[in-house]
Amino acid sequence: MGQIVQAAKITHVPSIWMSETMPQYKGIRQSAVDGYAKLRQDAIDRGVDTFIIFDTHWITNQGFHLNAKPHHKGRFISHELPHMLADMEFDYQGDSELAQSILSVLEERGERAMGHAQPDLGMEYGTLLPMHFINKDVNARVLPIAVNQFSSIEENRRWGSAIAEGIKRSDRKVAIFASGSMSHDFTPNERSVDGLNSVNGEFNRQMDLRVLELWETGKWAEFLDLLPDYAVKCTGECAMNDTALLFGALGWKDYEGKIDIYTPYFGSSGTGQANISFSV
Repeated sequence: MGQIVQAAKITHVPSIWMSETMPQYKGIRQSAVDGYAKLRQDAIDRGVDTFIIFDTHWITNQGFHLNAKPHHKGRFISHELPHMLADMEFDYQGDSELAQSILSVLEERGERAMGHAQPDLGMEYGTLLPMHFINKDVNARVLPIAVNQFSSIEENRRWGSAIAEGIKRSDRKVAIFASGSMSHDFTPNERSVDGLNSVNGEFNRQMDLRVLELWETGKWAEFLDLLPDYAVKCTGECAMNDTALLFGALGWKDYEGKIDIYTPYFGSSGTGQANISFSV
């Protein structure tokens, strides 16, 4: 029987790549890299077979989609921020079997879900950037899952629950990562260079810090009641549906775990970021 052995809310900001590859920005995101290293060690200690990434940069408009390719290989440049993230090579095994197990549960439950294995289907940096660091020498399979920008929090709760059941029916030890920001109000272009290390707006910063307080004190029901408004008022990345998928897989309001903040909260190009491990 498969199980979720690791869960996290993770950052994927391109300035992490800049921090590692551009001398003029060397070390500016060391706290994020250090957080990735802790997640990597957890994955090794827990024997993770497959990383499932809820990727807010693989944005879809209809249905629920899994990248079921057996192998992911290529070279990536961001079409959004090509000056920040380029020349990233990747080579990971996929997990077609786990994808099918999850799809079977979704189909049983009447959800419009699809898996795709076409050779030309690429991967987005919401998956690739964290995997570059976290999956290094772990060599686990990678299963990217799209985030539907027009889906509801409730749909994502259901989909997350189905993912957990699909994992249970497999033989995999799985890590589930919600790859997306907290608040996500990008700094306007005219001020974008000056906003590299800031959060855009005190309201957003205070809301993000309050959410972290709710998580640290285990007020899961209060957070989940807040989530729909939080997503709208703080310009959630892909409507914060990656977070809804994560909590759906963890049991929603029945979740009773704790968090460890592996990367303290920081601002990046106007958005709020952190790496946070959820106990399972």
